[in-house]
Amino acid sequence: MKIHPPPKILQPAKIAAAAAIAAGIACLALAPVIGAAAFTSLWGIEPLSYIGGILLIAGLTAAVLAYAAQNNATPAEQNRHWIETTRQFFEVFDHDLGRPLRRIAGKERELRAALQAAGEPENPAVRELLDEIERQTPNFRLMLSNIQVLVQLQAPGAAPAAAPVEPSEVVRRIADRYTPVAAEADKEITWWAEPADFGMVASDSHAIEHIVTNLVDNAVSHASNSVQVSLSKDNAQFYVTVWDDGPGIAPHYLDHLFDRGWTPEVGRREEKTSSGLGLFIARTLARRCNGEVTVESIAAPQPNHHTTFQLALPLKAQ
Repeated sequence: MKIHPPPKILQPAKIAAAAAIAAGIACLALAPVIGAAAFTSLWGIEPLSYIGGILLIAGLTAAVLAYAAQNNATPAEQNRHWIETTRQFFEVFDHDLGRPLRRIAGKERELRAALQAAGEPENPAVRELLDEIERQTPNFRLMLSNIQVLVQLQAPGAAPAAAPVEPSEVVRRIADRYTPVAAEADKEITWWAEPADFGMVASDSHAIEHIVTNLVDNAVSHASNSVQVSLSKDNAQFYVTVWDDGPGIAPHYLDHLFDRGWTPEVGRREEKTSSGLGLFIARTLARRCNGEVTVESIAAPQPNHHTTFQLALPLKAQ
């Protein structure tokens, strides 16, 4: 016999979740305005953005759990309800978050241009803050996307949605998104498809975009100067290869890179610099689509040190 939380408990949870979501959206929307008006420096903008993001994540998580808890249907119906509820919440979330994030990024670029036009000596603290905002904007969106996918992966029986997709357009869009982020760190992204007229495949476009975004984000973070993304195929599969010229990964770490929540800092008992979810989610999504993500790396101080991740997916849905 299943025991479900009583409505008297669930209702306050839903109200609290809605309040957290509203407060988070308000913080993100007002961060550029309040931060610039209330503080003499720009340090007020980023804290408000982080606070807003935390409130949104907490509110969405509480809302999804509350609605899932009240569902008294069969396991199959619960699974469908869970996926649909999560999808709806995050679609609204992504839509409402997109505008304030674009405003924050736009204000950051406007301020950078204004400082350059003024011709004043560069303040290292201001430059560091602007660079951090530039880097964290796509990272924040990726974090939210990872949370959405992670919740969906917990639902048993969720199957990939195969449809015609043009991988070259997906890869181009991701490369374009990360090009300014890499440029701010004096790094370069190049990408190509072979053949140039790559054509269509039958696959899950959302899974492809999410996997490649995680791989490119990881490469940009660790590259020294260059990130290269290539798209190729054979008679059965197509491949997205992401290469960076960073310090590489020690051989004894390679077997654990795709473990959930694991990062090299865990092995060294240091503070984690990331959640350790991106590569876990990338491989899990690839395998759910009958594909795979692999890694090859040469670690410094060896010459030609680099890291290469490759996504392999079938040309036709299986």
